[in-house]
Amino acid sequence: MFKPRAGFVVQAYRFALDPNAGQERALGSHCGAARAAYNWAVAHVLAAWRQRMAEKTYGVPEDRLTEWRSWSLPALRRAFNNTKRTDPRFASWWEQNSKEAYSTGLANASAAFDNHVRSQNGLRKGRIVGWPRLKSKRNARPACRFTTGAIRVEADGRHVTLPRIGTIRIHERADVLQRSLTAGAARILAATVRYERGRWFVAFQVEVKRELVPVSRPRVAVGIDLGVKTLAVLADSTGDVRYIENPKFLDRAQRLLRRHDRRVSRRQGPDGRTGRRPSKRWDKANAERNKIHHRAANLRDDAIHKLTTAVAAEFGTVVVENLNVAGMLGNRRLARKVADAGFGEIRRQLMYKTRRNGCRLVLADRWYPSSKRCSHCGVVKAKLPLGVRVFACETCGFVADRDANAGHNLAALGEAVTGTGVAGDLGATTVASKPRGADRKTRATRSGCKAGPGRAGGENPALSRQETGDRREGTTALTLW
Repeated sequence: MFKPRAGFVVQAYRFALDPNAGQERALGSHCGAARAAYNWAVAHVLAAWRQRMAEKTYGVPEDRLTEWRSWSLPALRRAFNNTKRTDPRFASWWEQNSKEAYSTGLANASAAFDNHVRSQNGLRKGRIVGWPRLKSKRNARPACRFTTGAIRVEADGRHVTLPRIGTIRIHERADVLQRSLTAGAARILAATVRYERGRWFVAFQVEVKRELVPVSRPRVAVGIDLGVKTLAVLADSTGDVRYIENPKFLDRAQRLLRRHDRRVSRRQGPDGRTGRRPSKRWDKANAERNKIHHRAANLRDDAIHKLTTAVAAEFGTVVVENLNVAGMLGNRRLARKVADAGFGEIRRQLMYKTRRNGCRLVLADRWYPSSKRCSHCGVVKAKLPLGVRVFACETCGFVADRDANAGHNLAALGEAVTGTGVAGDLGATTVASKPRGADRKTRATRSGCKAGPGRAGGENPALSRQETGDRREGTTALTLW
């Protein structure tokens, strides 16, 4: 695995391309070659695997089974180089593209088999990864990665050069990257071209020298409560509360999208069952509809980048919740609004931007009762429906906005973890065992068994439910980045 030099970081610089017709065909050809090489590698390895499985059902001894075919990248490269000149699928056109295009597909296939095997052996987190599947021409996202050859940004800052494709004009100037390359403070490691949202992009993987940018308020912790109605509520440890309105770009485009959806539905579209190809009028109407989706996605990305950059540049400690976004998307009433808000993208950007600025990111546990806990006295409500937007504590009489109260609780959690709230104070981190969440179910006591002095979930009796029906929470487990 590549490790940058001391004082350097690996960073991506992404630019939109403005290729001419010939360059656009060359880009599509390279991405198509990467897809074809991937499909060849998957079929090459699976053929031996399936043959062995069939031979075992016939009773063939183990020592006479078909040999395994290695899916390591060097082995796939050797096998492909021995096949490409004679295989009719590649013999007539493989020389038209750079070798990096085929290497991209082979590397992706090797990684896909590694993920499958590691997942089956329990060495990979997340869902079980199945067999690698072939990529279709229509549904696959065109992409190709270049690691060798002529990869550079031209001196004018308006053009980039890629192997076998040549010099391509970029839509925006690359002066910042070009100056760093000229000064010797940056080095291009690789370049990836990709077609998405209706246009071509190039992303340079660069080893660049970066100094830590100190935050403006290093001793202040901020808790960020994400929501649908209000995108984010920022409550810091000084008591200040800010509301970031949700721009709802997709919701605002729904009226226009409905009209274009009707236009697309009236055209003759593709049919995978019968093999029917779409008409030119369908392609045109679908492209116009996609432009609306692309604009909403671009506006959302811009708003999220501005929000996360401002937060990471101001506060020494940032606390966000580890939300179950995948579970939220399963709610058909809220799925579109949750996806439009981009909760997962906000967390992802904060993870690397806080490291870049030298501040600390704290991920509160998914079951931490930030909304149900009183930020004034610490009592936790047993239930707090989503429709109740004002938090009222029956114990101390504290009344506040529901989201602001959650933000204050998150900020207090960040101060408890960092001790003083100073960025980089690693010695004050304390992680305790995770108690039962306010709504988490516990195993009931079996019949014939006496319950102990504690509660059913193993909670400490000192933290048990109070007379008002509420309960206090101990320290909740969290993840520290």
